[in-house]
Amino acid sequence: MAGTNPFTAAWSRGGNLLCHGHWIISWQDKALTLPESRQDKDMGTWAIYSIIDPEDDTFAQGLTEDDWIIENVEWLTDLFFDAGVPLETANYRYFYQAVNPHDWRCTSCAGCM
Repeated sequence: MAGTNPFTAAWSRGGNLLCHGHWIISWQDKALTLPESRQDKDMGTWAIYSIIDPEDDTFAQGLTEDDWIIENVEWLTDLFFDAGVPLETANYRYFYQAVNPHDWRCTSCAGCM
């Protein structure tokens, strides 16, 4: 998939306070408002969420891109429709790709240890 991703995503907190953050996501510089149930939770995308061994697949969690899109298509379609984002396959993939590097899990920062 060629082109520049029209989505940007960030998690508002870093360090060992990840669980106290929220998503900041935009499409073509227009802020998106996620459903309340999604605003301050991890997105469930696939990655290795271990501060101890970030290369060990044993610690991988979440859904790969295709599976994640299938699992989340309903709320994501509603979000796109409300925000005027074209309901094209590429945009669902771009959304995942924007969120995935910033996704987290409760154990990924060791703040609770």
